[in-house]
Amino acid sequence: MVEATDATMASPSQLPSAQPRSILRGHQAQVHAAAFVRGNQRLASGDAEGYVVLWDLTIMRPRAVWRAHTNAILGIASWGMDKIITHGRDNQLIVWKVSADDEAALSTTLPLDPSLLPRPQPWILHILEVNTMNFCSFSICPVGSNESNEELLVAVPNTLVSEAVDVYQLPSQNRLHTIHPTDKAEENGMVMSLALFHLDASLALVTAYENGITTVLQLDGNGEWVVLYRAQSHSQPVLSLSISPSCEYFITSGADALVVKHPIPRQSLEQSASEQPLQQRFGDSQQARPVNGKSLLSAALSVEPNPAQPSLKKAIQVRTKPLKVLNSKHSGQQSLRIRSDGKIFATAGWDSKVRVYSAQTMRELAVLKWHQAGCYAVAFTTLNCSTPEAPVHEESTESTANAEAVATTSKMVNLNVKDRRIKQARQAHWLAAGSKDGKISLWDIY
Repeated sequence: MVEATDATMASPSQLPSAQPRSILRGHQAQVHAAAFVRGNQRLASGDAEGYVVLWDLTIMRPRAVWRAHTNAILGIASWGMDKIITHGRDNQLIVWKVSADDEAALSTTLPLDPSLLPRPQPWILHILEVNTMNFCSFSICPVGSNESNEELLVAVPNTLVSEAVDVYQLPSQNRLHTIHPTDKAEENGMVMSLALFHLDASLALVTAYENGITTVLQLDGNGEWVVLYRAQSHSQPVLSLSISPSCEYFITSGADALVVKHPIPRQSLEQSASEQPLQQRFGDSQQARPVNGKSLLSAALSVEPNPAQPSLKKAIQVRTKPLKVLNSKHSGQQSLRIRSDGKIFATAGWDSKVRVYSAQTMRELAVLKWHQAGCYAVAFTTLNCSTPEAPVHEESTESTANAEAVATTSKMVNLNVKDRRIKQARQAHWLAAGSKDGKISLWDIY
């Protein structure tokens, strides 16, 4: 594994050609989605035929294989340690119960291998009927900022209007919000990528559109979604976006050759109900909620608007300029992911290459070439950032590398084989790349 800091990172041409540490073969169709789950011990991958493979990274073998959808899978994510969420083009988002104990009852026959017996499915906990015409995957975040696993918020494109976004709550499956990011959202085209997250104890949403526009919205104290940022940075559809761990910026990639770094503005959205008129939008903003014992409709009818009071939306300064625009000269980069430490991000390229960039400088650090067909998905392991590590320079001497290897070996010498493999799987800086060839490459870099 190569460690580096921005100050000492060499250009890709100066580095030896990297090679994947492992290749996972098993999908017959192109791999569209990948996610590390269950404390990095498993990699969940989904393909164009709707199959999901749960790979055991301690032995690089499948632990569970099932057909989750009748059409291509758009996205995969974990919910706690025993639930996996899949989003398919069959207009369904499904929550599966897949714990370590549940794996024993599931098939390990890979999609590439013929199977005379049907592969059993895990237990289905929830099914949401959603819109998948957009090719836009879902986004999840906890209901509160404490990251509890009991409840979850899910954002998906609206069922009827492909320019809008629905937010559901699980496990109740109630739709809480339907968000129209702009007054003329139809001019933006379909939502192509989105991210739901908490910003200063308030819910926020990033959306990216078919015409290249990106927006940042935040939920104010009166339940109205206000626009904080709107920029036309891409000339073609935005294919993917990722929020920084600090929630200070997000990065987008598109069908064009641009990779763009955008700000996430922070505004004071607190608003007293006695100082501002009720600005709830019925039917397109969110479901009605009681106010002071009355229904929202009754509360709205009992309040007379005061034209002398300015609306909150007019008072917000909407930013329109991105932080940095990089012309990578390589069109068709998708599945952009920022690593959990915020240092690097990666993209999957239609030209079969995976590119790794510095999140701080937007500089290209590495080009990973192994696949012979286009790459569609990348995923990073979640790094344990609770214990800060001293920076390691790229020009580390051989003696330093040997000392690190000895230290690591001494810590693991008392572990049995199984525990050692689990520890390695949890601590490896894995970057997974899924390709049109049905294979997944695992890289251990930076």
